[in-house]
Amino acid sequence: MAWLTIPVMVWSGGQFFTGMWEGLKHRSANMHTLIATGISAAWLYSAVALLWPGIFPDPAMAEVYYDVTTVVTALVVLGMAMEVRAKGRSSEAIKKLIGLQPKTAHVLRDGQELEISVDDVVVGDVVIVRPGEKIAVDGIVVEGTSAVDESMLTGESLPVSKEPGQEVFSGTLNKTGSFKFKATKVQQDTALANIVEMVRQAQGSRIPVQRIVDKVSAIFTPGVIILAILGYVIWYDFGPQPSYIYAMIVAVTTLIIACPCALGMATPMSLTTGIGKGAENGILIRSGEALQIAERLNTIVLDKTGTITEGKPSLTDVIPLGRFTETEILRIGASIEQGSEHPLAGAILDGAKDQGVTFVQVVGFNAIPGHGVEGVVEGKRVLFGNLKLMRKEGIPLADLQTHATRLADEGKTPMYLAIDGEAAGIIAVADTVKEDSADAITQLKKMGLEVVMLTGDNERTARAIAKQVGVDRVLADVLPQDKAENVRKLQAEGKKVAMVGDGINDAPALTQADVGIAIGTGTDVAIEASDITLIKGSLKGVVSAIQISRATMRNVYQNLFGAFIYNAAGLPVALGILYPFLGILLSPLVAAAAMAFSSVTVVANANRLRNFKPKEL
Repeated sequence: MAWLTIPVMVWSGGQFFTGMWEGLKHRSANMHTLIATGISAAWLYSAVALLWPGIFPDPAMAEVYYDVTTVVTALVVLGMAMEVRAKGRSSEAIKKLIGLQPKTAHVLRDGQELEISVDDVVVGDVVIVRPGEKIAVDGIVVEGTSAVDESMLTGESLPVSKEPGQEVFSGTLNKTGSFKFKATKVQQDTALANIVEMVRQAQGSRIPVQRIVDKVSAIFTPGVIILAILGYVIWYDFGPQPSYIYAMIVAVTTLIIACPCALGMATPMSLTTGIGKGAENGILIRSGEALQIAERLNTIVLDKTGTITEGKPSLTDVIPLGRFTETEILRIGASIEQGSEHPLAGAILDGAKDQGVTFVQVVGFNAIPGHGVEGVVEGKRVLFGNLKLMRKEGIPLADLQTHATRLADEGKTPMYLAIDGEAAGIIAVADTVKEDSADAITQLKKMGLEVVMLTGDNERTARAIAKQVGVDRVLADVLPQDKAENVRKLQAEGKKVAMVGDGINDAPALTQADVGIAIGTGTDVAIEASDITLIKGSLKGVVSAIQISRATMRNVYQNLFGAFIYNAAGLPVALGILYPFLGILLSPLVAAAAMAFSSVTVVANANRLRNFKPKEL
């Protein structure tokens, strides 16, 4: 029996001794220390009893416990195997995403269609996609139209129409028509590859509560060893005969039952499952810390353009003043906006093109952040921007402010045009509210969150949009560089703040916030600055992200509570507190089974998250 247990200890239990040695080298103790010490004590006691039974004053004391060594090792390894299997199931989101990547692509090179490995596709290749095929890499449609199933990215089941100029993404499924697209991102740069990497890194991250657990475990392990030694001494001195055996059983049982396997698994298991659940719903959580903080949020700050609204405004009004004509106002205003990257500029340019306006050259173009633009058009100095720009330049506005007030009350954004120091007219654009923004904001408020809208628009326009979607607190006329400062002021009020945005100018605020949430349809800079990315440009994702965060952290706390209660109740029983009253002394075998069961309980509870579904709006 003694020889048969050696392969078990070396082969199956070798990892415990290796782990104990690594801990000792760093002057620390871990769960491997407890297991290795426990099975070693049982084996050594049995070996002495077998080889030198005469040293025991009573032959009954020379009992062997090789079964304790083998069974405890087997139960602990079984528990660890179940943990690994559960972690594998928790990472199914990653496996599914990786499985979406097609192996080959059809590309046009030198006028010929070639089927090549997806790893050989380069930026600039024209890729052909037929009905039923998966899209190999990211790109821009150049020819043809189709409907593409992007549910693996967005969680939305309805196919998305694609036409020339629109983006397509690796791993999505072409449903109906054939089209060609030019590859823009390949291999590890595709959206799918980035998603897989972000989820993998997040699942390996740690959360603040886990650091507390680590500190407790670092003290807990040497504390248990001391308790086991004290238990041995007390039972040896005061226990019933044969006291040797009773003392050894108490020491070994204490070491085994206190193994903090469940404690160590409580947080990682829930975290891995929760982040995977987020990925399944089109929500990329960059770190475990973001997941924990999101659970304690009480304020959500929403950027207006591109977040609450579509971010694709359209031209609505052109109001000339005095001697200027409507056509002249639109021609000069659109011409100077050719050099601007602001979303409103695109709306004016598109509106002017639709009306057949011919643009003219602009000299000395200059963008004035938070105010507007300036330049020289047809030899005239032109200013085009908001009321702050007009006041800064001292431009008298006459009756234009009355028109601007009316337009703002209608939810439109009025922009003033001044030519050679004289007010010339107003061009107004309107950005439509996303169809689900109002419902999402209502749900956020029902969850006990204060919703704040942050925008560079004037107060009247901002209030008109806020009224449509049910936002009560509005921060308007905020310059891009001041967005982070406004978030900081909210934090100074004692609030836990999440910032939701999509533009480059939102990046500082996203970084400043306790949790930055980027709309995935926004800029790469905003996404990089965020803690959570919503692949679909919908505020429903914010609601789902917070629901997932709360469900995950609730699961973590349940696991930690169960693990602590298990150890708090198990240690006194292992030390023999029940023996004087009930005559019960826990066996090392029962202790190992109880320890394994506690791990199973944690795994089972964490896996409940796999069935969690965010509530539909």
